[in-house]
Amino acid sequence: MDYYIIGDPELVTAFRFIGIEGTAVYDAEEAAAVFRRITEGWVEEAGIALPDSLPNGQGCRVLIVTEEAANWLDEYLINWQLSGCYPLIVEIPGIMGKLPDRKNLVDSIREAIGVHV
Repeated sequence: MDYYIIGDPELVTAFRFIGIEGTAVYDAEEAAAVFRRITEGWVEEAGIALPDSLPNGQGCRVLIVTEEAANWLDEYLINWQLSGCYPLIVEIPGIMGKLPDRKNLVDSIREAIGVHV
């Protein structure tokens, strides 16, 4: 399994139509449990029903996360991305579109280099 998505139910269903498995999450606790299971292979005892099909770190190369789930996973994502390990994290807008307080890649680059064309 090369790709996996964590996000709202509608997007997870849409990605399943193109052959990408995922888990719908509804709050920060669920998002953290799924993220830890994928990245660290943890077995949860928190009472959250995690699907048996969740990949471990070796099975997932790219983890797609909606912006809302990324907000819930803020510290987890930062620490994981700094580790340089797989899976790579890709954030996408949720079903309701881009969150107003999130910068896109182009805005981040413009801010970093100080040039606005």
